[in-house]
Parts: sequence; structure tokens; C-alpha cells
Amino acid sequence: MNDTPRSLLFWGGSAPMDLGRDVGTRLLRQAAARKVGTQVTVEFPDVPELAALAGALHRTEVEDPAAAAAWARGRQFDVVLGVREQVQVALAEVARAVGAPGNPPEAVRTVRDKDRCRQALREAGLPQPEFRLCADLAEARAFLEGTAGPWIVKPRDASGSLGVRKVTAPGELADAVAALPARTEFIVEQFVEGPEYSVEGVFLRGEPRVLAVTEKKLLPPPNFVEAGHVLPADLPTGLRQEFEQAVTGALKALELRFGVFHVELWSTADGPVLGEVHVRNGGDWIHLMLEHAIPGLDLFGLVIDDALGSDTGAYELTPSRAAAVRFLAPPPGRVSRVAGWDEVLRHPAVLKADLTVRPGDVVGEIRESYDRAGYLVVGADTPRQAAELAERLAAAVRFETEAETEEAGA
Repeated sequence: MNDTPRSLLFWGGSAPMDLGRDVGTRLLRQAAARKVGTQVTVEFPDVPELAALAGALHRTEVEDPAAAAAWARGRQFDVVLGVREQVQVALAEVARAVGAPGNPPEAVRTVRDKDRCRQALREAGLPQPEFRLCADLAEARAFLEGTAGPWIVKPRDASGSLGVRKVTAPGELADAVAALPARTEFIVEQFVEGPEYSVEGVFLRGEPRVLAVTEKKLLPPPNFVEAGHVLPADLPTGLRQEFEQAVTGALKALELRFGVFHVELWSTADGPVLGEVHVRNGGDWIHLMLEHAIPGLDLFGLVIDDALGSDTGAYELTPSRAAAVRFLAPPPGRVSRVAGWDEVLRHPAVLKADLTVRPGDVVGEIRESYDRAGYLVVGADTPRQAAELAERLAAAVRFETEAETEEAGA
């Protein structure tokens, strides 16, 4: 038995909202359960729960790869993990600098830039929609003229559905480009018809291992914000295997080999078409649903065990029950009353729930994940039961809103 103290660096911490706190504290607790000492690097204001659980807290630049590598040189850690999308390239550089297992930084750069990832997948022989990296509105118009619509406009490097808009006619393009979060290069691509899913998994001994497929439910276009998820998706065995083969083939082609992965895809008449690839856990409480659906699973603990060379063969990694999440989307206006929420909280199947708006708050169009008004996560025996329960409870929450006058809005 190896009694040498082991150490983990949690790079970049986690976001201070409820979801981020849950992910970060879960990771640190799972490390502590394995008697692994932890340190955390942060840049924005502390999440107090992380400071309480970690052995040390460092303030430093966490998103810049060169600065991150400079900070890490000369330090030693057995495991380096991170959960925020924006830190993944820096995280890979840190792992390399301290000699810990990790993904090649260049591979992570590829998946962080959506156009580079699309091109790499296409070169690997995997179906991809036509796309173009555009610097301005004129280049985007030229792409629309040469391709069949509808189309999607999205940032080159963002998350949380920020700035993603559907364009059904050329006349809608200017508004979609104006809605992007920054006037830098952006992507225009053909819209892919078909239901959306994501594939969740981990790398064990450098090989991708799928844990579950998640069904995604979206709010109506033009924005593409998730309304909810069901895990595992209720799929025929053959279709699930198609998804797994496409995703594991893509991860290998992209030369990824460590940590947690979350890969989005569409199911089309011609087979799966891969979307975005992430070397982190899925958002929207997918980590919680995954650990509920696979009893006994420690998602981050599994990665830690693998990094430390522990035997992971004894783990049961197949879902035996199900979970679902639904997000709340009240009509626009000033919220005057919320009814039914207390009844939702008392339901024994609710795993996690929170409201992010209160009476007096003004809600508008939901354009990104942070605009949603709350969520509820439920567990059940089957995917269908979980989905139906989540829908029923979400429908029981009633938001009463009043139209905003121009004076009140000001």
C-alpha cells in the first residue's frame, strides 16, 4: 500500500452560483474521501465553501495558459482537475508543467475553438455541418448566399448558449450577429435537423468510457437555451451504441485522454452528427443526475482514482435508475407572485431545486442559461417516470407577471 501523501490541484475553482458551488464542493469532498490533499486556485471572489474544504487557496490568473504554466513550474501535484470551460487550456498547461496526467494542450485548444473542432472532426471522417468562421457581417452574408438554410450564428468560444441564435432567412442575420456577446470572430453554420443529446463519460487508462446519454429539451427558437434534460435517455440499444461509437471515435481522433467529457450531438436520418466537445462535466446539474442514476458513483472521485493508478474495474458504471431536470421560464414582465413552489420543495423525489427570481424581479426573454428563473431536479426509477414527474412539478409552479410600463422599466 502506498502511504505517500497525494495531492490534487483544483484549477480555477468554480463559479459562485448554486451549480458551481455544488460541483466544486463535490469534487473536493470526493478527493478528501480518498485522503488526497487539495489546493485551489481562484481569480474572481472566493466561493467560501471551497476555501473551507481546501488545504490552501491561491489567487492567480487562471484562464491565461502562459501565466498558468509559469505559476505551476516548480510545484508538484499528483492530479490537476478543473470544471470551468474557460480554464481548460490553462489547466492542460498546468498538468504538463507539474507532470500530472492531462490532455495535450493543443488538443484542448482545438476543442475550445468551435471551428477548429469542426474541421478536425471532418478530417477524421465524422459528419459535420457546413460552417464558416466570420470576421464581420459581410462574410456571414456570403456564407448564407452559398449554402442552404436555416443557419446558426454562435460565438467562436463561449458556453451556456450565450449568443447562439437560429436564422431562418437572410433578413434575420444582422440581428443575430448584433446579439453576439463580443464583436470578434464568430461562426455561422448550417442548422442540423434532429433531436439533441449529450454523451457523458470519463477517461479510464486513457480510453473514453461512456457513462450515460442525456436527452436534451430546448426552449423554442430563435435562442437555443436548454429547458431540461433526462438521464439516461430512453433510447433503443442500437441507437445508443451508434452515439457511443461516434463519440469515442471523435475523442480518440481529437487525441483527448484524461478527465471528464461531455459531448453534444444530433440524431439525424443519416446518423449522429457531433456538435460541441467539452473536456469537463456537463452543466445544468448533469453531474448530480449522473451520480443519482449510477448509485455509488463519485464522478470526480473516479477520475482521481484513475489518475492515481487505483483499480477502477470494480465500479458499476451503468445507470440503474433515472433523473431529470426542468428549468423555469416565466412570461416576461415584473413578477408579482410565485405559487406552488413550496409544494415542489416538499416532494420526496426532488433532489435539488431553487428559484432565481422573486416577486418584484423583472424577467425578460430567455437568451442564455443565466436568464432562466429556477430549476428542479428529480429522481425516479425510469427515464419516462423522471421526465413526467419533472414536467408535472414544473407546471405546478405558477409565475404571475405584470407588463412593465416604460416608466417602470426605466
